[in-house]
Amino acid sequence: MVQTDFGGPAAVIPQDVPMPECGPRDVLVEVAHCGLNRLDLLQLKGPGLIPGFRLPHIPGMDFAGTVVATGTAVGSVVPGDRVIADPTQGCGGCPRCAVGDRAYCVRPRVLGGNAPGALAEYVLASAESVVQVPASLPLDAAVTLPTAFSAAWHAVHSVGTIAAGETLVVHAGASAVSLAAIALAKRAGASVVAFAGSEPKREAARAAGADLVLPNGEPDAAKTVALFTDGAGADLVLDHVGTDTWRTSLDCLGIRGRLVLTGNTSGDQVSFSLQEVFHRGLRLLGTGGYSSADFVAAMSACFADGLRLPTAARFPLGDLTGAWDVLAARDTIGKVVIQP
Repeated sequence: MVQTDFGGPAAVIPQDVPMPECGPRDVLVEVAHCGLNRLDLLQLKGPGLIPGFRLPHIPGMDFAGTVVATGTAVGSVVPGDRVIADPTQGCGGCPRCAVGDRAYCVRPRVLGGNAPGALAEYVLASAESVVQVPASLPLDAAVTLPTAFSAAWHAVHSVGTIAAGETLVVHAGASAVSLAAIALAKRAGASVVAFAGSEPKREAARAAGADLVLPNGEPDAAKTVALFTDGAGADLVLDHVGTDTWRTSLDCLGIRGRLVLTGNTSGDQVSFSLQEVFHRGLRLLGTGGYSSADFVAAMSACFADGLRLPTAARFPLGDLTGAWDVLAARDTIGKVVIQP
């Protein structure tokens, strides 16, 4: 499915394109499932957000499938292996890529972002970006993992340094990243308070492991979190909403609390008291992009403990219109999955 213009679903049409050819360090994967992300929808509306984006473009960041060919220098996987991949590919040659920081590659390459993605029968990925899927894990479950759990691992562990016995507060508790963050925090031995906008979303947060779930806009949110933590307040708040939740995020934090900022879906202009931050010893932490080590650690945790996200809806490749509509409605719980 090729995006030929900006706008609505009609801008993405079926086309025959050349079969990708493996370079020495590449693998060619027959796509079994593709998971849609918010980026796919944003770049459909335009403009392109990833540097180097060009039309025509094949969307689709997350995929699960079977290796059908490998480059001459690849020894880590062979045809027939079932794999998922980190869509952040990098160039493979710059100093950032050399230390596994592909998100800040000087020549960024992101599958479905500015490189051909997985809304196709076949997708080409670098061998170092793929991991094998255990035989016990169905590919339609594996496809829910890569972006959401990697971003959540980076936020909760690499940046937020969650520890056993601490309390995490999560906004938009039924979004893919938030559900992943809840599961990872519980796995680490933390307690979790989640906010969500509807009862089905609150139930999804509970199912992921949240200990206390509150409605969005709860007027006594900070007091409730204080009671839940015996007056201490939260150790860590994960906020990818932005302006609408900024005040609640600060108010819920305890002394020396960490506010991890990973998005701005409601806006990114806020104001706050510097005195409040430095007197309370708060730390405001931007996540940036996750690393290749985050991807590997997150996938290993998911494989070991059976972590996965719910599937909100499934669509065939030819019915992307319905898939875009579901994704745009913002009331989904889990991933929208496409089957070529």
